[in-house]
Amino acid sequence: MQAWLSEHPLISYLLILGMTFYIFQNVFRPQQVRLPLLKAIFMYLTMIIGSGILLILQLDRLPIVQCMAVAIVMMVMLRARQIYDKWKGKSTTAE
Repeated sequence: MQAWLSEHPLISYLLILGMTFYIFQNVFRPQQVRLPLLKAIFMYLTMIIGSGILLILQLDRLPIVQCMAVAIVMMVMLRARQIYDKWKGKSTTAE
């Protein structure tokens, strides 16, 4: 997989960029808080440039895409656990 990602830099860049946006939205951005337009533009431009740097590291055979994928899987597992705990808590209080 690493060799294939190195042979297709555009796909690697888009994967890195998409995962960067997803991680930013779900981890670093507080819920219900909207940034002013100029700050939002600056943040996304910074993430676009940072994704370019991560692409260089990916092309240099570091597993950036795989590590970000693992981080997203862990985030989904945490969210599923939170939903399960909330559901389990509601079902035990009704008894």
